Amino acid sequence: MFERWIEKSLFASRWILAPIYLGLTIAMLAVGVKFFQEAFHVLFHVWTMAEADMVLAVLAMIDMVLVASLVVMVMLSGYENFVSQIDLADEGKKLDWLGKLDATALKLKVAASIVAISSIHLLQIFMNAQQTPNDKILWYVVLHMTFVISSVLMAVMDRIGHRNH
Repeated sequence: MFERWIEKSLFASRWILAPIYLGLTIAMLAVGVKFFQEAFHVLFHVWTMAEADMVLAVLAMIDMVLVASLVVMVMLSGYENFVSQIDLADEGKKLDWLGKLDATALKLKVAASIVAISSIHLLQIFMNAQQTPNDKILWYVVLHMTFVISSVLMAVMDRIGHRNH
């Protein structure tokens, strides 16, 4: 009886994650505010902004979109994988990937998103290479390559794990 109570309590504790996932919507809202702040800045300065500055601003906006997309993916997949299945009354609104991402697939998608975000940051650094010391550029490249290698190794380990099943 005590064991059953512990098991039920542990299973019910997954609902602690629900407000955390809901809290990610606040983070996404903050990213959205920053996105539109940057968009309005670009819009109001498009005639006076240098081309390189325009490209950097657009890259920053793309970066924010990738981060927001990552938040949505983690929020929805995490909720569905660990808390409860998302049941939408109107099936036309269901996302194709929802319910198909297990924890391993989600981890690989997060890793790929981090590499994409890191790539954008690295491109921004390269576009401002004149103002960035060479040793810092080197460290940015090393950090980016660490993300790339980690993502590749995770994918290889996932493939090896699937092969054994």
